[in-house]
Amino acid sequence: MGKNRKPDWYDPDSSEHFVGEIKKGIVTPVNEGKRNGRPGRFVKKDAVQGPLPADLAKDILKGDRVALARAITLVESNAKRHFDQAQELLRLLQPRTGKSMRIGITGVPGAGKSTFIEAFGTYLCHLGHKVAVLAVDPTSSLTGGSILGDKTRMEKLSVNPRAFIRPSPSGGKLGGVHRKTRETMLLCEAAGFDIVLVETVGVGQSEILVRGMVDAFMLLALTGAGDELQGMKKGIMEIADLVLVNKADGSNIPIANKTAEEYRRILHFLQPATKGWESRALACSSVTGDGIPGVWGMLEEFESNTKESGVFYERRREQSREWIHALISDRLEFSFYQQPEVKALLPKVENEVIAGTKPVASAVDELFRVFFKGFS
Repeated sequence: MGKNRKPDWYDPDSSEHFVGEIKKGIVTPVNEGKRNGRPGRFVKKDAVQGPLPADLAKDILKGDRVALARAITLVESNAKRHFDQAQELLRLLQPRTGKSMRIGITGVPGAGKSTFIEAFGTYLCHLGHKVAVLAVDPTSSLTGGSILGDKTRMEKLSVNPRAFIRPSPSGGKLGGVHRKTRETMLLCEAAGFDIVLVETVGVGQSEILVRGMVDAFMLLALTGAGDELQGMKKGIMEIADLVLVNKADGSNIPIANKTAEEYRRILHFLQPATKGWESRALACSSVTGDGIPGVWGMLEEFESNTKESGVFYERRREQSREWIHALISDRLEFSFYQQPEVKALLPKVENEVIAGTKPVASAVDELFRVFFKGFS
């Protein structure tokens, strides 16, 4: 049988021969369907326009969770057209933001951050609050996506109608804090969430970045003083308004209480993280719920005291100022590395530095000369 010859029993009009039989499909013109105000059937996904910022803003203000999720995806996008739409959306929602209590949560690996957030968030929902959890996951170096999935780690809270959980890939930014977390926080506030919990991955400089975008900052610690205290970074202790010794249940209760007392003594000798507020420490259990009401009681006291003294609003103003400078730095860095001349020259000067034929400072100076030349 020849290579292109078909057997006598082959019938091209029959569909009974092969599973993989290929027949001509129906091709719909791109413009067909627009008569009814819909894009064509085979239009690329990116070409289909989503809701306009004004429509999205109206839905968010109504508490529409689908609209909120769409808006967060919009602000996380790096596409230029999405950036413009996101900024317009934030401008429309700005008057309805800033009314929540923003709480940062960090802790050493194994301290039970996700378990605590689920117990604490569920308790707040029972009190009538609306809780948004911005759980920032580590980013996969291979796919760029989230390695963890907080909706699978917080099963009860994720199905609570008064809670909203948004895990986001960090994008590789300083220890895992996504650069769009601030804008996501504003969107959640506009949607009516009065408490925003921001969980850090607990490594690198993420704690410092989160401290710069929240009102109160909590540190979760493990029981068993001594080695735990020696291994705790002093810098993290100095930015904590509240230290929680988690897993204070069963036979672990006496050790947890002793550890909390050790932290109280240490905090007494450190400079307070917030002006006019002495940082506190207490034991709690995410399993039994013991101590959880006390955590919220302390945070309410913190909010009341700092608002009365004006420190709360002073911190918010300073954070806005720092946000401006952070975005300027990000924009300059992005512009530098995206300039074609710099992208072309960078591998060359990198190789020269690695080979030891050019000093690092000279290489950087050469790159910046090329960068600024593009503006002349």
